[in-house]
Amino acid sequence: MQRPNDLPVQTVRPDSYLTLHYRLSDGEGNEFVSTFDLSPATLQMGSGQLAAPLENCLVGMPVQQRRVFQLDSSEAFGEHNPKLVERIARSALPADVELKENSLIEFGAPDGGAGFAGFLRELSDTTALFDFNHPLAGKPIRFEVEVIGIM
Repeated sequence: MQRPNDLPVQTVRPDSYLTLHYRLSDGEGNEFVSTFDLSPATLQMGSGQLAAPLENCLVGMPVQQRRVFQLDSSEAFGEHNPKLVERIARSALPADVELKENSLIEFGAPDGGAGFAGFLRELSDTTALFDFNHPLAGKPIRFEVEVIGIM
């Protein structure tokens, strides 16, 4: 029973602005990103700063709590789509882009809208092989999160 002087525990809502630590790793334990050894992240839920499947894990989570979520590939970033792997002629790529294998290359949208990124898998004298899938597509995910504050 809640006493009159007790404040209700804040929980994450779909529109919350929050500060948190998080870690994403694949099913084999390879860490993709972590803020635990850095400053915490601050984000607006629903703004696209965090992938929707990860935001869904956070909704309803109380402040000052740490949890680990295990998501299979279909729940996280989807299955790897071979149609999103494309070989592009080097001559068709912007001349000012530095091409380096195993790096993420940012592309601007032709209409000036939101850009996109592709992972450069292979590079030859005449072509570049890009993978436009999310780097964690097709992999189970371990999402560890600690909600520090909800504003």
